[in-house]
Amino acid sequence: MIPYTYSLHKIDNTANFGFDPNDYSRFKFGDNLVARSFGKSLADGFIKYYLTDNRIADQIVVISSPYSFIPTATFAMKNYFVSQLNRWLAENGGLTVQEAKVHRTITYKEDYGELSAEERMNLIGNDSFHIDRDFLEGKTLLFLDDIKITGSHERMILKMAKAYCLKNEMHMLYFAELVNKEIHPNVENFLNYHQIKSIFDLEKIINNGYFCFNTRVVKYILNTESTSFSIFLERMDHDFIHQLYDLSLGNSYHLMEAYADNLQLIKSYIKDNTYK
Repeated sequence: MIPYTYSLHKIDNTANFGFDPNDYSRFKFGDNLVARSFGKSLADGFIKYYLTDNRIADQIVVISSPYSFIPTATFAMKNYFVSQLNRWLAENGGLTVQEAKVHRTITYKEDYGELSAEERMNLIGNDSFHIDRDFLEGKTLLFLDDIKITGSHERMILKMAKAYCLKNEMHMLYFAELVNKEIHPNVENFLNYHQIKSIFDLEKIINNGYFCFNTRVVKYILNTESTSFSIFLERMDHDFIHQLYDLSLGNSYHLMEAYADNLQLIKSYIKDNTYK
């Protein structure tokens, strides 16, 4: 089973990524406006370089990167990818897409973007991915992710596909892909944090009217040292704080020692303001 792979941007140097690193950084930290741009661009690229000459007659299923309770940044990009692709399919006599989810069982504190190829595989190799095999029967699968650095996530997807005996036509689609193996995988963190240097840099994104939570945002906030975290909390409105707390519980972050103190601060804040 050899999937078709497509990446919109191919990174072969760190002087010109083909996209704005600041945009990418904001995207990773919940800027839905950038997610819209990325998703539409990826769909347009896939249509131009594949679908126009290779029509897919089967039902297409679009699958975002694996997550447990809180979606990844890719999920927001996926929404706009689907919208753009559906418009083209409808205009060209195709079936509009369905969606499916890859469930994952493990969440971790480590910053994936900072790890080497071996460290990434050691970390993610302890995880397990699950999907509804019966729903996928006879359909063409498009797996979306924002960036391919070492291919560890792709290998886990293929491992899952083998375990479930999936015989489907499969496509791995990426907004960007690191093609120069001389560049260290931690270039991913260079991109992730290009515009986010502290928790207070999140405020512009949160207040721009296009913010959406994702796993990276939640983990970054919970991992902030307590003084800055308390100041940040005071600047946020009640809805944001309640959603942050509920998402944290949904992903079982309350069971992780590294996040315990800040989650207790949120819990106390909610309790105090409820009584007020």
